[in-house]
Amino acid sequence: MDKRGGKRSRGGRGRGRGRGRGGRGGRGRGGGRGGRGGRGGRGNKNTGRNRRAPLQEKKLIVVLENAFLESVITKRGNYELLNCDDHQFIMKKNKQDWSEARPDISHQCLLTLLDSPLNKAGRLQVYVHTKKNVLIKVNPQTRIPRTFKRFCGLMVQLLHEFKIQSTTDEGRVTLLKVIKNPITQHLPVGSRIIGTSSTAEPININMFANSLPDDEPVVFVLGAMSKGKVEADYVNEMISFSNYPLSGSVACSKLCCAFEEKWGIL
Repeated sequence: MDKRGGKRSRGGRGRGRGRGRGGRGGRGRGGGRGGRGGRGGRGNKNTGRNRRAPLQEKKLIVVLENAFLESVITKRGNYELLNCDDHQFIMKKNKQDWSEARPDISHQCLLTLLDSPLNKAGRLQVYVHTKKNVLIKVNPQTRIPRTFKRFCGLMVQLLHEFKIQSTTDEGRVTLLKVIKNPITQHLPVGSRIIGTSSTAEPININMFANSLPDDEPVVFVLGAMSKGKVEADYVNEMISFSNYPLSGSVACSKLCCAFEEKWGIL
């Protein structure tokens, strides 16, 4: 009985030692977790640093006003984007000025804006307001079709389905979306809204951009029509980029270059 009891006591001691070692291991793991928590604290400090520099995330907002984007049904029963090259007969029949049907202007402006380094740096937001009072929000990640024919198909789909989505690894992303009017409810509060016109007082856009305060959101309204001037009641002031009339694409290019220079984007 004594021998068996001795064996049992030794077994008990062995088990006790095993448990004690396990406790030490638990302490080691706890210490490791504590170390990870310390690293998490450093991460919070970095987040605080990012919050101290909100000016770096300031964006330029561009509104393409009076864009001619309108769908029409043809004799074959297909929907097409109305333009002056393919639908002169339909426009004359409906007593419309066929020279105003220039969706290619919107196409050129969007290509210039979304291909700019300013947009690729995440510092540009574009809206399109059509002549038919349709308001479109453009995702900066959108890649506009290079050919006009494919652009027309994309716009017809947008006008009928109200949004264009793409599928990525992270899920579905909305690239183009028809949103509610007016445009002012989508702009930052206290924005300085500047319209452009060839009849306004010409200024040096580079110097003008550098003179704008960093704490004030700024919105530029550019005309996307073939003739006339921007007449929007939400515009605060009017300026001109040149002594000469400029196409919409050139005006967009000059504007993007001015803010790329202001914010040091190469």
